[in-house]
Amino acid sequence: MNTHLNPVARRILRGLLPACVALAVLSAAEALGCPTCKDSLADGDDTAANLARGYFYSILLMLGMPFTLASSFGLYMWRELRRARHQAESGGASAPGIRPPDHARDGLP
Repeated sequence: MNTHLNPVARRILRGLLPACVALAVLSAAEALGCPTCKDSLADGDDTAANLARGYFYSILLMLGMPFTLASSFGLYMWRELRRARHQAESGGASAPGIRPPDHARDGLP
């Protein structure tokens, strides 16, 4: 399988990447935050600064929560699979939720 890009795609990427970087750099001045927070902070109001700080931390919490939940679920599944493999390799009880066949419990071949 050829993983190299064809010349047309390579030319498009060479032009698109610098354009995206330039757009991000030039529009950074416009992304200063919500106008209310910006104006309140410019006035030097301590209450407004605390309100903006609260918004900041709530946004961080909302951004981090999906990754935290996905990581926790992935860690749980990885540990359960590792535990089931360890039990199967050691000849111990079967994996949780999986019953052995009836003939295996009765001692029949």
